[in-house]
Amino acid sequence: MRLMIIGSLGSHISEAGKIALAKGANVIHAEDIEEALGALRSGSGADIVMIDVRQDIEKFIASLKNEHISVPVVACGVENDAKVAVGAIKAGAQEYIPLPPDAELISAVLEAAVNENIDMIASDPAMVSVVEMAKKVAPSIATVLITGPSGTGKEVMSKYIHAKSKRADKPLISLNCAAIPENLLESELFGHEKGAFTGAIARRIGKFEEASGGTLLLDEISEMPMNMQAKLLRAIQEKIIDRVGGKEPVKVDIRLIATSNRDLPAEVKAGNFREDLYFRLNVINLDLPALKDRPKDILPLAEMFADKYSEENELAFKKKLSDGAIEKIMSYHWPGNVRELENTMHRAVLISNENDIEPDAIILSEIEKNNSLNIDIDDGAENAIAAFAPKTVADVEKELILNTLDHCFGNRTHAAKILGISIRTLRNKLKQYGEDTSLDKENMSV
Repeated sequence: MRLMIIGSLGSHISEAGKIALAKGANVIHAEDIEEALGALRSGSGADIVMIDVRQDIEKFIASLKNEHISVPVVACGVENDAKVAVGAIKAGAQEYIPLPPDAELISAVLEAAVNENIDMIASDPAMVSVVEMAKKVAPSIATVLITGPSGTGKEVMSKYIHAKSKRADKPLISLNCAAIPENLLESELFGHEKGAFTGAIARRIGKFEEASGGTLLLDEISEMPMNMQAKLLRAIQEKIIDRVGGKEPVKVDIRLIATSNRDLPAEVKAGNFREDLYFRLNVINLDLPALKDRPKDILPLAEMFADKYSEENELAFKKKLSDGAIEKIMSYHWPGNVRELENTMHRAVLISNENDIEPDAIILSEIEKNNSLNIDIDDGAENAIAAFAPKTVADVEKELILNTLDHCFGNRTHAAKILGISIRTLRNKLKQYGEDTSLDKENMSV
């Protein structure tokens, strides 16, 4: 985990850096926001930034947004700076930590901010075989393509492979190909030179250079436009990239992991994905099973999430599952897979009124009922009118999308993955329905 500290080394914030360093973090220091921005542009990336409230946090976060640098920001200040703390949160800081720092608080905030959970629960034979293969290939430099339905844990598997690799001490840099506008994707991947385009106020190092020596994760690679696929193929084959506006090629050394929830061979046949890129990525394929196809893992995962959210919400004791709750989760088909199970357990921990989580606290989605009709919301379904008369197919589609979004607590990235559509498609659908289409900052990061 890479932590950037912004502030004077003589201040209390430096103590927070020392605590993080003692807990295994790689700590980068910058005296002010200009030095910090320069380091981030030059490829000295960070998984989280801790900034002294005496710095211009609003300007710093605005600069991050303008330059499309995605990193969580935590403000730090002395305890009696209440007004300043509120101002920092309003300016976009994710958390506020009082100074002098408390070691346990620092640990909790860092862990929550970067979500470094790389445990792989695999009791079911369907998942055990996948994890065993991941262990075998992790120490190599081979490109890995992780496929499977939305919510099955492809990003967690990516972190697991990196942690087991010979590059574990180097950064794992990730990019969600669906979350970056098409006109900015090339710059995000390969970087740009100052003045390369309007808004390019300084040289910016892209994800390839930032990940050099480590691992680059390209999430939802099937959402990448065709013109970028050709440039990506060249970068993978030749191990060189060209910054936008650059004159000289730049050598890079990365281990590539890509994920997709789509049927890539079908996408190739449909002309949506380059065949040569598919074969280049598909050196090792780890296909993650749907949660319903690994039933022996459902209860261990549910118990892990119950423990996790009991602890995170500082409950007096960890919530356990009652026999009735266990029966309920084991009889459900989990169309949203592990992500849906996690959301369900988080909600259950919060609303449970008993020492053990009661069945009524396990609130399941209506999606399964809709899914049982085999309606494809992208392609339509001629039988939908008969099944839902007098509703139209458009009405059914709208209801399914809005119900899914509500189930995901408004998280549009998660909702899009459960529905099997891109974020762009979801955004366009919501615009049609008159919803607010602005994506929250958290969902724009990978």
